[in-house]
Amino acid sequence: MRKTFELTHLKIKRPRLVEAVRRDVKKYLKRERNKTLPAGVDYWDFNCKFGHTEQEAREIHVSQIGKCIDEVDRKSLTSFYLEILATEGVRNKAELPDKKGADSAA
Repeated sequence: MRKTFELTHLKIKRPRLVEAVRRDVKKYLKRERNKTLPAGVDYWDFNCKFGHTEQEAREIHVSQIGKCIDEVDRKSLTSFYLEILATEGVRNKAELPDKKGADSAA
C-alpha cells in the first residue's frame, strides 16, 4: 500500500475520515497477514514509511502507525503519506541449552 490520505471532505467530518484511514490500514494488514507463507518463512513482516508528503516519508515500525495518525490528527494536517510493504520474516531461534548437560554440570 502506497497512498496519500486526504483528510478533507465536503460532507464527511474529520473524525470519520481518520477512523476510515485506521480501518483501511487495519484491513490491509489483516489481508496481507492472511496470505499463504512461502517455504522457509515464519511470518509476514512490514516495511513502513510515514510522512506529511512522499518525499518527507521516514521509516517507522508497523506498531507506530496509529501514533503517527494521531499526530497528524492533532496537528490538523490535511493529508499524509503512508507506505506499507509486506516482506518475508524469519525468526531467529536461539538454541536451547541441553538439559542433560545442565544437570551434569550442577
